[in-house]
Amino acid sequence: MAPNPSPVFAYTVIYVKDVAKSVAFYANAFGYKVRRLDDSHRWGELESGETTIAFTPKHQRETDEISGEVKEPEKEKKERSSMEVCLAYEDVDSAYQKAVEMGAVPVSSPEKKEWGQKVGYVRDIDGIVVRMGSYVKP
Repeated sequence: MAPNPSPVFAYTVIYVKDVAKSVAFYANAFGYKVRRLDDSHRWGELESGETTIAFTPKHQRETDEISGEVKEPEKEKKERSSMEVCLAYEDVDSAYQKAVEMGAVPVSSPEKKEWGQKVGYVRDIDGIVVRMGSYVKP
């Protein structure tokens, strides 16, 4: 039997300063249930449907020398990391407001885009941009 040529996207790993704080922040601000936070606080996961959102410390003794250290953006306000977390909601306005109330930094309030989606942006506690949008209808 030939191997499956189309892999399943299993999870995304977000490199953060403090795994336990980031897991709690995402659970509270964005409405996720915590699947796992290991005792060492070096790995955490959220229940997020088919794909897992995982967190690990920015500096990894196991892989920094192999794949390089995670670099932080320069301290200029407009610079962002090279990744963006995108979350979809039925009610973007309410989700955005809750995220801000729970400590997310507002970037851009939700607004209707020309392709029909409503989208707003916040930053998480590590400065990562989180795009909060409505479901895209075909």
